Amino acid sequence: MRPEETVDYFLKIAWQTAANKYNQIASDYGITQALGYMLINIHEEGTAVSQIAALSGVKSTSLSRILKSMEELDLIYRKPDPEDKRSVRIFLTPFGKEKRQIAKFVVRSFNEYLNEHVSSKERLQLIKTLNKIIQLTIDYKPQFRYPEIPGSEI
Repeated sequence: MRPEETVDYFLKIAWQTAANKYNQIASDYGITQALGYMLINIHEEGTAVSQIAALSGVKSTSLSRILKSMEELDLIYRKPDPEDKRSVRIFLTPFGKEKRQIAKFVVRSFNEYLNEHVSSKERLQLIKTLNKIIQLTIDYKPQFRYPEIPGSEI
């Protein structure tokens, strides 16, 4: 099976193309697509680090590095959660709020552009299909095991 005959090939290419476009635009404003995504997911009342991890799907070591970088760029600051002293909440600085508005504007503008060129029917069908792929991926359990190659034991 050639890559262009697989569903996951097109999922990857579509996402990479969108992420690259977001990165091109974001770089004009001194941020990256990943930073913009983080900024959008930090709320006015602060957001728990665990919540950001769940929303972003980023591993904890990468998340720590991203948050440290965001602090160094004066986009965020951390405060202990008043309800749970073991937890830390992330807040946006005034500069972070400014960059968050830019990120939201870029996302809205890009989605407006897509909506102008993809009909409601096509968009709803795509969302339905993607949700189905998500669920099938979650449910997938391989029914086979790749055969051992003699002499390849580690």
